[in-house]
Amino acid sequence: MDVQAFWENRYRENKTGWDLGNASPPLMGFMQQWQNKQAKILIPGAGNAYEAQWLYEQGFTQVHVVDIASAPLQNLKERCPGFPDAHLHHQDFFELEDTFELILEQTFFCALAPEQRGAYVKKMHTLLKPGGMLVGVLFTFPLSASGPPFGGSLEEYKKRFSAKFKIAHLERCYNSIKPRLGNEAFIQLLKP
Repeated sequence: MDVQAFWENRYRENKTGWDLGNASPPLMGFMQQWQNKQAKILIPGAGNAYEAQWLYEQGFTQVHVVDIASAPLQNLKERCPGFPDAHLHHQDFFELEDTFELILEQTFFCALAPEQRGAYVKKMHTLLKPGGMLVGVLFTFPLSASGPPFGGSLEEYKKRFSAKFKIAHLERCYNSIKPRLGNEAFIQLLKP
């Protein structure tokens, strides 16, 4: 399967049922406490990147987004013309070469084919600077072959991430939007 064409078509045909239309409440809640507005931040598989727009509007200066599809990056640029072009990365997440202090996960993990999950954990570890954090939201509905998005469980996530990260938080979200209530987990993982 041509992954890039798959995602481009999903955006072109407006088959984006996962798209919230604004920034994720669990991520905004976390970032409202984040003091360093110069921290280098990555949002992988950013989609329409409402979180990136929100962070930019809050004065964060080093927000980077990566997506394999160009359409959502263009959508971000149309909504937020001042967003730096150099911070828009139209490429495969697994080919990104850089390091970040914070990576914000907005269900990107669950958009990947389940067989890519081990590679995701390794790549996240590589992309984070020592002492960096991976923070975000994962789906917690049962894993099935009918995705994307694909689900998962708190048990699976704990097992996968504990090999490379110190788990500060891994629990069900208390502030999900109503349609997702009970189906999202909040993670805060530290790279030693």
